[in-house]
Amino acid sequence: MKIKVGVFFGGDSVEHEVSVISGIQAVNAFNTDKYEAIPIYITKNNELYVGEGIGDIARYKNIPELLKNSTRVFFMKENGKVNIIQYPEKKLGNSVINTIDVAFPVVHGRNVEDGCLQGFLNHYDIPYAGCDVASSAVCMDKYVMKTVLADNDIPVLPGCVVDVKAYQRDVEATICMIEEKIGFPVIVKPINLGSSVGIKVAKTREELVTALDYGFAFTLKVLVEKAIMSLREINCAVLGDYETAEASECEEPVATDEILSYEDKYVAGEKGGSKGMRTAKRELPANLSPERREEVRAMAVKAFQVLGCSGVARIDFMIDKETDKLYVNELNTIPGSLAFYLWEPLGKPYAVLIENMIDLALKRAREDASLAHSFNSNLLANANLGGTKGTKR
Repeated sequence: MKIKVGVFFGGDSVEHEVSVISGIQAVNAFNTDKYEAIPIYITKNNELYVGEGIGDIARYKNIPELLKNSTRVFFMKENGKVNIIQYPEKKLGNSVINTIDVAFPVVHGRNVEDGCLQGFLNHYDIPYAGCDVASSAVCMDKYVMKTVLADNDIPVLPGCVVDVKAYQRDVEATICMIEEKIGFPVIVKPINLGSSVGIKVAKTREELVTALDYGFAFTLKVLVEKAIMSLREINCAVLGDYETAEASECEEPVATDEILSYEDKYVAGEKGGSKGMRTAKRELPANLSPERREEVRAMAVKAFQVLGCSGVARIDFMIDKETDKLYVNELNTIPGSLAFYLWEPLGKPYAVLIENMIDLALKRAREDASLAHSFNSNLLANANLGGTKGTKR
């Protein structure tokens, strides 16, 4: 019997469209002899849809028409199974459309990749591929991630957090604080977005105001870091969990500007980027010495495990060409295209990568099931609220 895998993509995120591309890529890569991949589209209003057209990328040129010909659904756990149920339910007959054995999130950005979707799946006891709630949330917050890495002696650039209210109260004080703590040039990033959305480099006070205003259009907090002006970006993926993990081949993305932009990642490739990050311009493998390649790969595994990650994640590095120092930039818990192209040079095709991720999801579910999830006591039987004031502790 085939394992039924719900492949989730879309969601309320600025990276919605990228997620659709990555998700449908994954659906098409499953080994159909072993798995039944069920595409599940999350709209920007967080509604869930299934149907014949949901796994067809061409149908997303007209999403309202696609949804009109698809079925909105919700989930219900019953007798140990998680059912996909039509909404609204039928007045007569069975409303169960299918069941899910494992979830496979291919979502990017805030409200989905940051632990929100993972918490939803936990609620239904659905085993799922990728990072858990905690590691997803930590990695989505760039500042929290940096502090964890720094605390474990993994090199990161100096930075500070600015929130929009403090900035609006006193722009001059904010600029002075950044000048004192970091100094120009700086790079301003939304604290919880990916795909290079909302990012700008600033070399002057005027450019910094522009960069902050731009970043705050996407988020309430931004991370301001020292900018490396003579920069090489190196990416490396990791597959595994807290117990064992392995690193992929390294790549060097090719940027058309000071930073790798959204357009560099998704639009500059073949046919308008319809195949996602796979088509971005890159050197693969990256032109690194054997010693530097192994340094990157070892640091990638360490960062992955320090942050409690599982499944596949991509770690993005920076090399300052003036000092030759290596820094971790960020960690993407569900990278574009699941970074499958980084594994192909090492002889691991996409279908095998997916199978490895599902195996890790089922392993985590088994480990979680072995733990106590309740504590038997007579607390409720003896409870006395004592009126509206409650009990004393």
